Amino acid sequence: MTFPSSFRERIVLYALLTSLTSISIDALLPGLREIGADVGVQPPLSTQHIISLFIFGMAFGELLLGPLSDALGRKRALVLGLGVYGLGTVIAMLAGSLEMVILGRFLQGVGVSGPKIATRAMIRDQFEGDQMARVMSFMFTLFILVPMLAPGLAQGIIAIGGWRSVFAVYLVVAALLGLWLVMRQPETLPVERRIPFRPRLLLANGRRILSNRRVALLIAATGLVFGAQLLYLSTAADLFLDAYGIGQTFPLYFAMLATGIGLASYLNARLVQRFGAETMARHGFIGLSAAGLAMLVASGFWSGRPPLAVLMVLGFAAFFAVGVLFGNLNAMAMRSLGQVAGLGASLIASGSSLIATLFAVAVGAFYDGTTLNLSAGFFLAGGSALVLSQLALRADATPVEAIR
Repeated sequence: MTFPSSFRERIVLYALLTSLTSISIDALLPGLREIGADVGVQPPLSTQHIISLFIFGMAFGELLLGPLSDALGRKRALVLGLGVYGLGTVIAMLAGSLEMVILGRFLQGVGVSGPKIATRAMIRDQFEGDQMARVMSFMFTLFILVPMLAPGLAQGIIAIGGWRSVFAVYLVVAALLGLWLVMRQPETLPVERRIPFRPRLLLANGRRILSNRRVALLIAATGLVFGAQLLYLSTAADLFLDAYGIGQTFPLYFAMLATGIGLASYLNARLVQRFGAETMARHGFIGLSAAGLAMLVASGFWSGRPPLAVLMVLGFAAFFAVGVLFGNLNAMAMRSLGQVAGLGASLIASGSSLIATLFAVAVGAFYDGTTLNLSAGFFLAGGSALVLSQLALRADATPVEAIR
């Protein structure tokens, strides 16, 4: 399948809009300690919550903005999300306490769900099955450049203007993407296919989606994989400093591991139409489990601090597996949604975000300055998600019919 030039532009825009989630997480990682020192940290809150509660906000936003995209159209829902994101960005930028930073981050998470959900629904409007998985893999390949570059660029921005300047960059990026969207992106959901925003109708269609065993199990599997990545993101800066004394050069190591996701997404886009999303995903689960188990064994052998080279090799393998999984899992879950793509994408994203947050917070609570809890998280997430996905694939794949 070859994309026409007009659609290649759309894929780039979809990738950049989706990457707003990634940049909102990754660009702050080098500044977490500075934020804590500036505004103060008082238990039970910690700088880990600046990351995890952003994802928690996404879980709420996704429940609202997905149905709105079915009722109002994809573009309007996306613009609304960018507006809420901008409000949260301003609150966090001007915050004088950790509580206000986290409130702003929560609103950022609510708002960023607009681009996240609407772009997936736009793709579902135009593609199906393995073609959709291929488009999503191309999209992930493009936006993976963001986590590779964001921490390093943000570290330079923080050195010049402090951690608040990162939020100023967020504001500018969101405004530019919103302008591009309004001027260049066509609406993909015709008026005659829209579903009115009525609470009873939403509950009825939501019940139909979540009662679909295949979708529900894939939501759980996606959440565990996302949770493993979120666990790493919320502890990575501390882990590299505590276990290996790496501070200033942390963005370099972060980028090296992120290339695993990018390479896997690129290869998956080339291979998924040959082997199918389900086969690719199964191998991704096995790879994540194996990398986690190997890292766990190495962590036990070296008292929680394996040689840096060992950590990097196994971490790269784990993120390569994650890169294979992301595009395929979303496509597999979206495949059964039929006419409720917006609400379905919302429930998939919201449910997986909630599971990811709970997983990362629960496992992250055992962080002790070593690689043990990260290793256990990778292994637990990969193995559990593999079982759930295999159960899902045995369930009925008939698309969900919308109630109008």
